[in-house]
Amino acid sequence: MKQIAIIGAGGFGREILWLIRERARFSHDIQPWGFIDDNPELHGEIFCGIEIKGDLETLSREKDGIFAVCAIGSPITREKVVLHAVNMGIRFTTVIAPDVQSSEYIEIGEGGIICAGNILTTQVKIGKHVIINLDCTIGHDVIIKDYTTVAPGVHISGNCTIGKKVDIGTGANIIPGVTIGDESIIGAGATVISDVPPRVTAAGVPARIIKEHK
Repeated sequence: MKQIAIIGAGGFGREILWLIRERARFSHDIQPWGFIDDNPELHGEIFCGIEIKGDLETLSREKDGIFAVCAIGSPITREKVVLHAVNMGIRFTTVIAPDVQSSEYIEIGEGGIICAGNILTTQVKIGKHVIINLDCTIGHDVIIKDYTTVAPGVHISGNCTIGKKVDIGTGANIIPGVTIGDESIIGAGATVISDVPPRVTAAGVPARIIKEHK
């Protein structure tokens, strides 16, 4: 049985604790070890029945037999934290809710978090440390690259390619065949009907570029 350290003791971290406990009820293959957070004022506190053990240094000293997931929503921040943790020898694992529906033709990279209510169809490739939050649908032949965050209620149609460190807001819809470039942000409720270049924010129905990022 894997013991799982949850990096980030915020709201999403507590949701991941719930996910791990639900998974443990069905498969008995994982159990929560504790939270890891960089706020020293929280260290030693009990959140939702488990302890905030300390920071990444704490985890690196006690890492034998412990795997981590990173419950930080921001793709760019998550990448920085994960890379730092990997350099410290911390190992990551994938956590998938027990009710997720998917075919056998799914690839999910290390550190992925797939929350409850998701449907992943067929020939879907998901990179490392991707978060797919509650109640999303991922169509056939979709590629989602490393560190991307997909918020609750997002629908990604078939043959779409989502770049690295993309942040897709709650309730967004992406029509078939669309490509979204690295580090772009898709606003909540947007409907994406054409390709989105890298490092922009697109919002609205239909989605239009409203900001460019340096």
